[in-house]
Amino acid sequence: MLQNVTASPNRRALEFGIYRDGDNNLDASQSLTIPQALQTSEQNPGIQFTVQDTTGLREAHGDIVEGKTRTDSFTITDGQIAQVQLDKAHDMADPENLAAFVAHTLDNAEASSAKQTWVDLVDHGGGDGGGLETHDGHLMSMPDIAKAIADGVKMHAQEHPEDATRTIDGVVANQCLMSTMGFADALSRDGVKWLAASPETMLSPGVPSTVADGISKNVDNPDAMAKAVVKSVMRAKFGGDGDAYGPAAAFDVLDLDKTKIANAEGAIKSLNDAIGAAGANASVRRDIRSDVKSVDGMVRFPGATSDMPWHADRPALAVYASLANDDRLGNAIRKDAQAAADGVRALVMAHAESRDFAPFGGADYRDAAGPTIHAPVNAKQVNPWAPTVNETDNAFYNAVDQGKFVRAIA
Repeated sequence: MLQNVTASPNRRALEFGIYRDGDNNLDASQSLTIPQALQTSEQNPGIQFTVQDTTGLREAHGDIVEGKTRTDSFTITDGQIAQVQLDKAHDMADPENLAAFVAHTLDNAEASSAKQTWVDLVDHGGGDGGGLETHDGHLMSMPDIAKAIADGVKMHAQEHPEDATRTIDGVVANQCLMSTMGFADALSRDGVKWLAASPETMLSPGVPSTVADGISKNVDNPDAMAKAVVKSVMRAKFGGDGDAYGPAAAFDVLDLDKTKIANAEGAIKSLNDAIGAAGANASVRRDIRSDVKSVDGMVRFPGATSDMPWHADRPALAVYASLANDDRLGNAIRKDAQAAADGVRALVMAHAESRDFAPFGGADYRDAAGPTIHAPVNAKQVNPWAPTVNETDNAFYNAVDQGKFVRAIA
């Protein structure tokens, strides 16, 4: 049972917000993020966790049983729970609720003098289609997620002008498919510095809360931080000894520096414009489509249905490399493709992939080294689940003329 314990006032390296939307089939499995946070906090006093946990689980006599959905809010410091508030279930897919949580996390970060503040979003995810699934299966759009985080930062600054420069330094996406150029762009526009996410679907409970340990111990060394986060995810094991599984086939930490994002997007736009112009030639269009088609899209697991929109989410680096290395294409397109690949590669601080991911039938992810782009190779892949899931309604898609690229190959 939750109990009030006075939190330590010591200066923390990291305020780590866990926003867990457990109003669905992942509630039981992703609930492990909370005991992971307790254990991590007990071992590392430099971290304070701010938690908002909407769940239908209750602890009774040592067992977890289903009950009426409610929202538990609390902090975890030094292995102890404090600031406990029990409430009726919040709408975790409401941007206003996410914004309020971000503001509260920043308030706690100020109180603990934390050097950095991160937010971990825990739920279902759908790439550029969004995440934080609603009760009826819709997703909070990716732009709305980014805007809610920015709104929470503004709320904190307005209430605490003495701490107005504090922001959300990083976002962990404990959701499927969220390492995308679109999400990176949206978060960067709103001042987030780093994104830790997988380009592929994840196995619940997903990202372990232990990633906070690597962040807190490397707040002054971003490269070491990124490597520590990826290591925590890729070495995590869940399940029994006989059937233990890792949560991710691939995982990235991306640098959302605005200059780097702008450089990558400028190069991608140049390539897309060139492809759009060259697409008038049917032969060139076939060659470009065959290059893109040679790169497998995401959702590479047995049983995936053909209408899933994320089959068109292809690793950006692999797509651009396939174009850059195609002798059939003109030098201009190949040069633009190489520049696009270089721009995206500069964003990837750390990554790891599996060449033989057993839970997904031994699928090979060696080309999944970084974020994905929406690259459909036929009309059915453009937006098969719109408007419920819409991967083309975002600032990145418009800024880089991705529509020209799509029209040339789909």
